[in-house]
Amino acid sequence: MKSKMKMVAFVATILCIGILIVGIFIMQSKKVKNIDERPVDVSQVTEILLKDIDKSYPPTPKEVLKYYSEITCCFYNSGITQEDLEALAKKSYILYDDELKDNMPYDVYFENLQHDVLDFKSQGIVISGYSTSAATDVEKFTQDGCEWARLYATYRLRQGTEYIYSNEVFIMRKDSNGHWKIYGFDLVKEEEGDTSSEEMVEKE
Repeated sequence: MKSKMKMVAFVATILCIGILIVGIFIMQSKKVKNIDERPVDVSQVTEILLKDIDKSYPPTPKEVLKYYSEITCCFYNSGITQEDLEALAKKSYILYDDELKDNMPYDVYFENLQHDVLDFKSQGIVISGYSTSAATDVEKFTQDGCEWARLYATYRLRQGTEYIYSNEVFIMRKDSNGHWKIYGFDLVKEEEGDTSSEEMVEKE
């Protein structure tokens, strides 16, 4: 349990998922070609923005991660306006644990996000799909009087006709309102093996 908490403390200092993905893209080399994709539906952004998570917060760690991943895919796809980027960023930030917010104030978060989005755009990189852990593969545990959850997401990055996969492990903590919030995230270590993710959701 101590090792889990050490990992949680470490990932809480990470500024945003975009920074991780840039590093992953440089370091990893797994490529897949000729994968059928469908165009991004602009209504996906509208659907995300219309969701009132103050009144209808995702009920499980899996649903929180799915919503977070939907937003992330929108961040890093072409066609998003500055207005939509700002609105989506506010939605994403709500999903963060208060302790993570303390380490990453919103202004810092948004500044880094904008930088990453521009960097992806300049390199022609998009996030074309994602998958998350199945509900049965979400590991829950209790520590220091708090409820925690550990689960995974895999993001597929495309640059031209080349693809790589970014495997991330997320730690969430249940807050005083019973909402699961993202406490931190990190790259999946190779020895962790299969993340038992669900089928890839195509975003482009």
